[in-house]
Amino acid sequence: MIRRLMIANRGEIALRIIRACRELGIESVAVYSDADEQAPHVHAADFAQHIGGSPAPDSYLNIPQLLDAARRAGADAIHPGYGFLSERAHFARACGNAGLTFVGPPPDAIERMGSKIGARELMQRAGVPVVPGETPADQSDDAMLAAVTHIGFPALIKPSAGGGGIGMKTVRAASEVLDAVQGARREAKAAFGDGTLYVERLVERPRHVEIQVFADTHGNVVHVFERECSIQRRHQKTVEESPCQVLTPAVRKQMGDAAVAAARAAGYVNAGTVEFLLEGEGDNARFFFLEMNTRLQVEHPVTELVAGVDLVHAQLRVAGGEPLPWTQDQLSQRGHAIECRIYAEDPAQNFLPQAGRLLVYREPHGPGIRIDAGVVEGSEVSVFYDPMLAKLIVTAENRVQAIARMTAALRQFIVLGIHTNIAFLLALFQHPRFIAGDIDTGFLDAEGAVLREYMNRGMPEAALAAALAHSEGIPDQSTQGALPASSDPFDTVTGWGRR
Repeated sequence: MIRRLMIANRGEIALRIIRACRELGIESVAVYSDADEQAPHVHAADFAQHIGGSPAPDSYLNIPQLLDAARRAGADAIHPGYGFLSERAHFARACGNAGLTFVGPPPDAIERMGSKIGARELMQRAGVPVVPGETPADQSDDAMLAAVTHIGFPALIKPSAGGGGIGMKTVRAASEVLDAVQGARREAKAAFGDGTLYVERLVERPRHVEIQVFADTHGNVVHVFERECSIQRRHQKTVEESPCQVLTPAVRKQMGDAAVAAARAAGYVNAGTVEFLLEGEGDNARFFFLEMNTRLQVEHPVTELVAGVDLVHAQLRVAGGEPLPWTQDQLSQRGHAIECRIYAEDPAQNFLPQAGRLLVYREPHGPGIRIDAGVVEGSEVSVFYDPMLAKLIVTAENRVQAIARMTAALRQFIVLGIHTNIAFLLALFQHPRFIAGDIDTGFLDAEGAVLREYMNRGMPEAALAAALAHSEGIPDQSTQGALPASSDPFDTVTGWGRR
């Protein structure tokens, strides 16, 4: 078993891993940059090591500094969290070369799945469905045009490296291909240092459904069911839930089996996620491999609440050489869980990231409410890192009750000092299309303007926040709105109604 674990990360995921260490009797080591010297994760860990300046390349992305910190702290293992170096094979390999256990997959598995082209070819050999597409050996403009013409319109031109939608271009006519190819290649080279492209058929209005997988070093591989991740903005997830309401038992089993086959083909170990595009509904729905995330996901609490497991505990046990704590037959789903991400951003200003001090930070509490946060009242939100403050996760017996619980919890979430997306999320959870489950990956693009319109109406919570600030002697910096309070979370006062 791991004795002393260094967490090569910050914020809420560092605190989440520290909590798991405490529960398993493992000593924890936090690392921190100049900007994070007083961050909550630093105070929560058993030990802490300074790793450099505030910019991420000087600290959380600095492999020599991280390995030196692990040596100084006497750590025998490193957990990368998510983001930063979590999917960098060379970091996993450097940890192994330094005699440290890397809590994650083998470097070779990260490399296999890190190339979208290579992963796609591997999945085809493993019998996992992939979107029809081509990867021209000749990467010239003419060859890319020929590939798109052969696949047919509409099509996607995608970089092999990276993620997050960077460099991805949609083309609906031959006249658009040349500019799209050159733009995709330019963006991919700038972001990832690799301009290799491939072409896929565009799946119109798909759902984004991912399967949690877990493998150990004893040959066991299981899936821990699905998460619906279709609510996303700029290819970044905003809301995740489980189960996916349109999956039939037959399709759920097919997707789970495909995800397990993908993990086996990759030689995978530890926690990972196989992402699919889902087209259609019912037993005739089709799904296609999208990519594999070779790390713990931001949205892992959704799976934990529905499946009744602790994925971080399992990560640490498997990394320590133990077999998986559950077999496939022992895993089941119960109830419904939803997660949303609370960001320091201004939805009224195109979601501009915010920085500053949290003058008031009050989390909701109650049955079925879980908060995984990286801040406390008084924390300074830095310009150097991702602006996520916390994850709000709720669970209930069914989806309708979970939405109601989420709406109630968001009304109780008070943040003063900076803008947040709380009011936007409240509007989202009361949108009739979301309530009806009529969602796809284009939902926020189609409905974003309407959501912002209702978000910006006069709202009692804004007045409540102002009153709270006044009572505590804080200048009125209430910047978050909320939808009008009501005993019915789907009240008609939003203007949408519920019929």
